[in-house]
This record gives sequence, C-alpha cells and structure tokens, in this order.
Amino acid sequence: SETASLVGCSRLNKFLRERYLNLPQGEFCQVTYVWIAYCGMDLCYKTRTMDFTPKTIADIPEWDTIGQTEGFSTEMPLAPACMFRDPFLLDPNKLVFCEVLKNTREPAESNHRNSCNKIMEKIKELHPWFGMEQEYTLLGVDGHPFGWPRLGFPKPQGYLNVTMSCYIHIIHNFLFGPQTWEFQVGPCEGIEMGDHLWMVRFLLHRVCEDFGVVATLDPKPMTGDWDGAGCHINVSTVQMRAEGGIEHINKAIEKLRKRHAEHIRVYDPNGGEDNKRRLIGCQVFSSINDFSPGVANRGASIRIPYRVAQNKCGYFEDRRPAANCDPYAVTCAMARTCMLEGEEELK
Repeated sequence: SETASLVGCSRLNKFLRERYLNLPQGEFCQVTYVWIAYCGMDLCYKTRTMDFTPKTIADIPEWDTIGQTEGFSTEMPLAPACMFRDPFLLDPNKLVFCEVLKNTREPAESNHRNSCNKIMEKIKELHPWFGMEQEYTLLGVDGHPFGWPRLGFPKPQGYLNVTMSCYIHIIHNFLFGPQTWEFQVGPCEGIEMGDHLWMVRFLLHRVCEDFGVVATLDPKPMTGDWDGAGCHINVSTVQMRAEGGIEHINKAIEKLRKRHAEHIRVYDPNGGEDNKRRLIGCQVFSSINDFSPGVANRGASIRIPYRVAQNKCGYFEDRRPAANCDPYAVTCAMARTCMLEGEEELK
C-alpha cells in the first residue's frame, strides 16, 4: 500500500542508500520521465538509461505509458516537453517533464499543456510573467496533520516565513492552517509557469517519500475553523510593468469580473466543487459567489499590492485558484481573458 511504502522508504538506512547511489555509472545517463496521470491530478514517473547525456530536450526520445482514453486502457506516447537537472541522482542525470498524447497524436484528456502553449504563443509579444504560490498540507501516513496532537487541537494558527535555498530557489512559508506551508515559483514566462510548477510538485512528493510524510494539495484537508490551501497566481505583462501600467491592470481586472464564474470552473480540477469548501468569505478568503478586487486586501478575489498601487505599475494577484489546480488551465484562462483581444479571446 502507499502508506506501507512511505513508512518503509522513510526507515531505509540513508547511508547504505547513498553508497549505492555513489557507485560510478560510467558514460551512461539516467533520464526520469515525469507526466500527469490520466486522472489529471496525480504524477507518474519512470527512468530509462541512455548511453549519452542529452544536451537539449530534442535529444530525449519519446516513450510510452499505459493510460485511459475513451474508456479503454492503451499505450499512450510520452512526448518530452522540458528538461531539468536531477537533484536526487545528480549530474549528469536528468528529469524530463512530458506531455501525454493519444495514439492519434492529439493531446490526452488530462493534457492541458498543449492548448495552453498555443495561447502562450499568440501572446508572446506581451511577455506574460506568472508566479504561483503553491500551498500544501503535510500529513502523517495515517492522514492526520503531521505533528498535531492525537487528541485535541494545536495552538492557534500562526505564521512563519523561512527562506530556503535548494535545487530551485523558493520562499517557503508556514501558513495559518494545520501544517500548511507554501512555496512560490516564478516569475516564469508563458508556458514555463506550468512546466516548473508541475515539476516542483513532483520534487515535493519525492522528498516527502524520504521522510515518511504526505503532502496533500486538497484545498480544505481539515474541516472546521482552519484555513484552506490555495495556489494564488501573480500576473504581469510588459504593458503592466511599464510606466502607467496600472491602467492595463485595471482593464484586466474588469475582464476577470465579467468571467468570474468561468474562472471558478477552471480554478480546481472538479469544476469549482473543491473551492466551495475553501472560498467561504471569511478568514483570508473571498466568497466563491462574489468578485471583489482590492488594494492590499488579502480577503479580496483580486489583490493589487500596496507598492503596485503606489508605483502605478507592476502586477496583480488572483487569490481564487485552489491548491490542486492545474497551472496550465489557470494560466491559459488568465491569458485568454486578459491578454487576447476581440475574436481571438473567444476561440
């Protein structure tokens, strides 16, 4: 079972494990393929050995996985999309994030990267920057918040900020909820936002395996008077970053107002049902039924940071996406609504 696997992995003798990992691997390179499962939320991976070290993503051959399409189990191609250094097996080994395709070469149902990339190509002259704040909750293998007392409740919610330097430079925050943390990824331009966030999610789950804990992206893992977990998105275009960019920020916010319901449907993988448990209009969350922009207001749907309002340029933050959102779907919706014009935005 998954629980037994996590417990067993966390109890392994790490010194013995390192001894085997440090054995010379000669001229070979281990390439770990990572992809989104057909359910659209889980991540899968497997590793192949190559007799050369790939220099670019074009050097990585396609592979395949067993997937579900149109009710049938079938082999589905894995098309390499972006490549990263491997922080677990170390250089020269690689991590490769892949798109899942049907045998017809069309994107699988869970593959939102394909359509997102097409939109990002149309707006590339705007140089759209995105940053996403991934909140998550640490659980023990029993599903109980990690470190919580077995009976009763912990001390009142608090906040702690810790800067961490690891494979990717991130800001790591301890938030208000039950063992809820966040890391911030970005700024990334265009399609890179989804690529990087999905890969960092993989790193998160992989690290948790070594420590025998579970990271859940459930937007409301514990019922009661506890904050949920979101994945706020910060958005900026070259126009918004220029002098007087606040005008373009305000225009984008008005476009978002008109499409509030549409965005709620794509801000979690269950069409808004997950966010109903989180966006309840109290604590630091807006109501799922209302659209509310505000300056320096963390209880609003859309926040304009105080410094942006003062400088009259910069970025805005959409606080509605849930922790388990698909970043490709979120950035694609944001680009369609705020950055395409006329007929193009409706396609």
